[in-house]
Amino acid sequence: QVRLVESGGGLVQTGGSLRLSCAASGRSFSSLTMAMAWFRQAPGKEREFVAVADWNAYTYYADFVKGRFTISRVNAKKKVYLQMNSQKPEDTAVYSCAAGGVGTSYPQDFNDWGQGTQVTVAS
Repeated sequence: QVRLVESGGGLVQTGGSLRLSCAASGRSFSSLTMAMAWFRQAPGKEREFVAVADWNAYTYYADFVKGRFTISRVNAKKKVYLQMNSQKPEDTAVYSCAAGGVGTSYPQDFNDWGQGTQVTVAS
């Protein structure tokens, strides 16, 4: 079993910044083989991919966050971060982290999910 707990969400104004954290725990988690990703879901909309980082520092981003968000991970601490800069109102959503054995942008490839943290960007 893998447990993922997000933190760092909150309310910011347009152009502001937030840093999200996700802590992984559990005997099934492996920093050597598991990719970690961020997804988000706004009310009434489908979950969408934000960013992913594999176990070897490879990162990939959705087009709408390139140049604004940065994903990073510290394997020794079993944590992944999402630094969000220049935020826009359309970034408002529940942000969830996920872990899986492969690093893709597809939610079905991730078996373990956190409960999410709310990010609200005011106009």
